[in-house]
Amino acid sequence: MIRKIIHIDQDKCNGCGLCAKACHEGAIGMVDGKATLLRDDYCDGLGDCLPTCPTGAISFVEREALAYDEAAVKANMAARAKAANSATSTNSSTSAGAGAEEPLACGCPGSHSRAINRSCEDMSASPAASGASAAPTAPSTAPAFRQNTSRLSQWPVQIKLAPVNAPYFDGANLLVAADCTAYAYGSFHEDFIRNKITLIGCPKLDGVDYSEKLTEIIRNNDIRSVTVVRMEVPCCGGIEMAVKKALQDSGKFIPWQVVTISTEGEILE
Repeated sequence: MIRKIIHIDQDKCNGCGLCAKACHEGAIGMVDGKATLLRDDYCDGLGDCLPTCPTGAISFVEREALAYDEAAVKANMAARAKAANSATSTNSSTSAGAGAEEPLACGCPGSHSRAINRSCEDMSASPAASGASAAPTAPSTAPAFRQNTSRLSQWPVQIKLAPVNAPYFDGANLLVAADCTAYAYGSFHEDFIRNKITLIGCPKLDGVDYSEKLTEIIRNNDIRSVTVVRMEVPCCGGIEMAVKKALQDSGKFIPWQVVTISTEGEILE
């Protein structure tokens, strides 16, 4: 029968395994370090795996495929659960008390997409900023670090790792920044990251065309505005040009601005 089913572009797949973890039917597995559709009849065509893919390697196609077999899926998942329970029981004596968290499907937690919910306390000013006196502490030989509040509201932040259809893009004010800008400009979190979804990259070092990924993000989500923050150095113009091209190719009219930071940490425009 002809039906809608997922397709995994092996060239785009980075082997993170997030799609395999997200597939509740066990249709996707890792083969030779790449995500692979194991059986057509395990895929229900609903696409829970799509928003988890950081590289856009998964899409829908219509082709000849076996019909979705719910009974086969349930039997497969029951067998997998039994095998997992057996393995857990076998290893319980060596892992007791270790307190290890369940590992991600991929080897790198940096690819795991998630929103970061800041509490009201987190969003308020710190005691140092408000003038409140801190309780005295005992002398310490450890270095003194000032803990300012992070304004980051999602993960990951690298353009190359960000999923195209993450829920946090809905209604977002998007910040696309060259990664050096956060080091050059002292109040980057408060003045730029706050209340925005942040994506960063370095067009010189990454060696990729960001415009394709940014086009998909803008086209497929309700992006309200785009702010580009770049350094004054010429090579940083690549990130500005990528955003301009993405806005044009998306076919949407979205308010946008460019802010340039000097190497001394000053706003030039």
